[in-house]
Amino acid sequence: MSYITRELEKEVRSSLLKNPVTAVLGPRQCGKSTLVKQIIKDLKDVIYLDLERPSDLQKLNDPEWFLSSQKEKLVCLDEIQRHPDLFPVIRSLVDEDRTPGRFLILGSASRDLIKQSSESLAGRISYKTLTPFLWSEISDRVTMEQYIARGGFPISLLSNEEPDSYEWRRDFISTFLERDLLQFAGFTSVTMRRLWQMLAHSNGQMLNLSSIGESLGVSHTTVRNYVDLLEHTFMVKQLHPWRGNTRKRLMKSPKVYLTDSGIIAALLQLNGFDQVAGHPVFGSLWESIVLMQLKAHFPNAEFSYYRTNHGNELDLILSFPNKIVAVECKATVAPSLTKGTYKAAEDVGPDRLFVAAPVDQGYPMNKDVEVVSLNELIKRVDEEV
Repeated sequence: MSYITRELEKEVRSSLLKNPVTAVLGPRQCGKSTLVKQIIKDLKDVIYLDLERPSDLQKLNDPEWFLSSQKEKLVCLDEIQRHPDLFPVIRSLVDEDRTPGRFLILGSASRDLIKQSSESLAGRISYKTLTPFLWSEISDRVTMEQYIARGGFPISLLSNEEPDSYEWRRDFISTFLERDLLQFAGFTSVTMRRLWQMLAHSNGQMLNLSSIGESLGVSHTTVRNYVDLLEHTFMVKQLHPWRGNTRKRLMKSPKVYLTDSGIIAALLQLNGFDQVAGHPVFGSLWESIVLMQLKAHFPNAEFSYYRTNHGNELDLILSFPNKIVAVECKATVAPSLTKGTYKAAEDVGPDRLFVAAPVDQGYPMNKDVEVVSLNELIKRVDEEV
């Protein structure tokens, strides 16, 4: 399979020219190693170490000596979260020489989780987050139906046959639960799997820690820790309520989304678009897709949702320094809005309101609302800000 250009590539290349340490973070199997190997293939003086490979780990028996000896090279360290003990060494070496492009590190855990167990590299590192394939990266190779049902993980999305894609996702879930999370203490894989399945069934709904805890037979604190761990490993995303000025009584609990539609489908044992489209979770699954596209393209925006006690709701609110953009997600080619949506828009007062739908080409719904495709949504929001 030929390399497929990623939106993040330019940002990583630019960061290597400016910062001594660049980190590419993201879920396992989303293409981090492929991206980095593409970037470094034409560079001279590069060393690439996979910290899950014993032969590479052996080179780091004395990490300070080894990394010091590679001073003139770009050192790439893959799966860095497995060896946070390397961070103090990297920090010390960078403080001695802040030349840009000294280290390129890859990890499958968020920077907050890495910071909990490592020496901070604040002021020395630039973090870049890679997601599974965005629609803008892959829309010329697959159909929207395939993208919705299979998700964006490269092996799943680009499988030749639907059963192969489904089997890969089922294996990914098992491997993630039974191996990848073992490095993080304080959970059981059986309970985590049940929680993950419950979140898939209630995707896009408000998080009720007590209710989930009762169903799982654990405390609400344990549920909170599990959800936080899933978020730190890029498997879920919590969306908090809007904090703007309003006299309305608002819902205060976060909404929780699984970050990949294909993983949602596999957790619910839905194989193929026909099964996904006929399931009650289809609408919220589309919300997950829209949310993750926007998060990847606009990482500096503040994301939230708006919902009153009366049910007036806006799915997504993107807050920029001087702009507010609202997005309604409708998993239909003929979307319509409720009175509650219009009332919520009156409360929030966004500069623009878009309706993201799986259409080939958008159109104005009325003078204040525009229906847009995924690619058009990114373009329109970019034009606004």
